[in-house]
Amino acid sequence: MAVVTGDRDVDGFLALLAARRAPRTVDAYRRDLVALGAFLGKAIASASVDDLERYTAELRAQGLSAATIARRSAAARMFFRHLQLLGARDDNPAAEVALPRRTRRLPKTLSAGEAERLIQAASGTAPRALRDRALVELLYGAGLRVSEAVALEKGAIDLDERLVRVFGKGGKERIVPVGRQAAEAIRRYLARGRPYLDRRHRPELFLNAKGGALTRAGAFLILRKLADKAHLEPERVHPHLLRHSFATHLLEGGADLRSVQEMLGHADLATTELYTHVSDRRRRELYFQAHPHARRKSTEERNDARTECGPDDGSGLRGGMADDAGGACEERA
Repeated sequence: MAVVTGDRDVDGFLALLAARRAPRTVDAYRRDLVALGAFLGKAIASASVDDLERYTAELRAQGLSAATIARRSAAARMFFRHLQLLGARDDNPAAEVALPRRTRRLPKTLSAGEAERLIQAASGTAPRALRDRALVELLYGAGLRVSEAVALEKGAIDLDERLVRVFGKGGKERIVPVGRQAAEAIRRYLARGRPYLDRRHRPELFLNAKGGALTRAGAFLILRKLADKAHLEPERVHPHLLRHSFATHLLEGGADLRSVQEMLGHADLATTELYTHVSDRRRRELYFQAHPHARRKSTEERNDARTECGPDDGSGLRGGMADDAGGACEERA
């Protein structure tokens, strides 16, 4: 379906983009370019560097995050790059605009125990229960994006070899191994669950109660319900959290970074490296919790230690104790 904005140059750009990108991506570009056009009050193709710098300043004044500003600027850069290729402009003014520095937040994850509780919450023998178990096992066991999971077709999974063929961002294909438990959950769903849901003879692996393809929103809702059943915070649990957990738990188990990058389908290794920071942080936390000489003292314990040793009056004595007694207090601290 044609995406119309009222700007012929933008419409032409979006039409070409639609041939190479997913509909959701095209719609995001459309929204960002429409917002830019509304601010400028004129054709985007005629914008100058000053115009775009004013727009960026306005976005910052609105309190938008650095990531959002960067995304909107990327849409403008792509548009002007398109005009350059057409010969309509010699420059790319969006490339000259300085952007606020982005701070990369560490991905949030489930612990291994929490992931297991979420999976166990998807128990039952009804068709939808079998589907839910297969879905959560696949999201956690293969690290798929939710859009990749709901787009999977039956023929994309080789249960004997335990492999799944995934088409990720930009239509890039990758082969991801599937764990034994995930393979068994999918096998049960295909044998005893999916046939009862397949009223429309759909090719997709995951179907909804009416026989249509399961949607992203449907997958979100399934996980929220399972999280509530598993006594986790429902608002905290979403499909991408399982992808984060998949990567982090692999690295914690000793998987090499490059292999995890390939399984996740990341184009840039730096994106995958974020998960190493999560693993390092978790190892530090476990160390401080578990090692008897590393446990952090509570505020109460620190106050007790100071009371025992007494105040330091600056004379080399603590509360009237001799130097050797004071030294013993320092060693205990």
